[in-house]
Amino acid sequence: MSAAQYRQAGVVLTDRRFVVPLDHDAPDGERIELYAREAVATGRENDELPWLLYLQGGPGFGANRFSGKQAWLGRALQDYRVLLLDQRGTGASTPANRQTLPLRGDAHAQAAYLGHFRADSIVRDCELVRRELTGGAPWTVLGQSFGGFCAVRYLSSAPEGLDAALITGGLPSLDAHADDVYRAAYPRIERKVRAHYARYPMDVERAREIAAYVLEHEPVLPNGYRLTLEAFQSLGIWLGASDGSDRLHHLLEDAFVPSPAGRVLSDAFQEQAAAALSYAGHPLYALVHEAIYAQGGRATDWAAERVRAEFPQFDGEKSLASGAALLFTGETVHPWQFDTDPALRPLRDTAHLLASRTDWEPLYDPARLAANEVPVAAAVYHDDMYVDTGHAVATARAVRGLRPWVTNEFEHDGLRASGPRVLDRLLGMVRGEV
Repeated sequence: MSAAQYRQAGVVLTDRRFVVPLDHDAPDGERIELYAREAVATGRENDELPWLLYLQGGPGFGANRFSGKQAWLGRALQDYRVLLLDQRGTGASTPANRQTLPLRGDAHAQAAYLGHFRADSIVRDCELVRRELTGGAPWTVLGQSFGGFCAVRYLSSAPEGLDAALITGGLPSLDAHADDVYRAAYPRIERKVRAHYARYPMDVERAREIAAYVLEHEPVLPNGYRLTLEAFQSLGIWLGASDGSDRLHHLLEDAFVPSPAGRVLSDAFQEQAAAALSYAGHPLYALVHEAIYAQGGRATDWAAERVRAEFPQFDGEKSLASGAALLFTGETVHPWQFDTDPALRPLRDTAHLLASRTDWEPLYDPARLAANEVPVAAAVYHDDMYVDTGHAVATARAVRGLRPWVTNEFEHDGLRASGPRVLDRLLGMVRGEV
């Protein structure tokens, strides 16, 4: 472990690096590096404080890069020394992307490598880091979204490492196949789109106009992304966030400008769409997203794409032809994205191999969860676009002692939008104060 220390307003930060096995079942084999940022309140650097480990959502995103005591961090620093971990393959932790993965070899070698990037490996990383940092003392984990999936895996495989678990928008189904996840998701996505149009009725026609233009011209965005109709629809992923409907409306309202060639999509629209659609900064999200649901000897086989066919109302071309409102889509990954996105295109064969893999190990241990003794509190966001409420509530019932807080006050990003309030409530729940 190496460390470098510096300061921001009210916070002392320490960069930490750890070396862990790529394959924890082969501890003498290849090693990879993990990066994490330790945060402690100014003036408390030398205090004996309990640790809180933060696991970011995703998969495929590094931990938040806060400035000072932003969002929930200020509340956490009142009680804890916080570790913001870049999960393996993300941020500064031995990145996995189109630039680095070819170092592994061909697509088969890359897919085998990425098989070690699910919640089971992440939790084993955390256990090695914990023993190095805390001297063996258990710590509290805060898991947002996919970080909550990792927390449930933690409770299944290494509960002795946990003093408490706090989960926000991240209680996974313990046994659902990816097909079940998306079969539950598309109706939720439709509800979010209908709610958006109820709030911004002018966007019905605006979305249709943009969709018709995209279908006819299929423009190439400034970063090389090929904007297809399906890609345009996927901007609906924003609708799962607290400000997502507003962001989508602002994008749609000024989409066109006049030009010598007639009305065209503005540079401003294209730049924003390119930033929203590109996976350049988080390719692991696309590569292993469906694999986070893979268990029980079944391939995911592009579940979101196959299940979408069961919901014909999402067919953009048919909506344009019939005069119906265009439905956006949500948190789904599709094979066509490995053609439209230049950051993913070189990884197309690797993605297909991961989608066809069948030998995934189970992620959760229902018997161990049913006997759980770790205090757990979970914020379950009612009608969360990204995580099914029904699945989350069923899992809450299956984990002994888990206290759920089911609320419609927040979208999936409640921890970001109202972090101090959400974290304070969860801490009070695990401590028996509320």
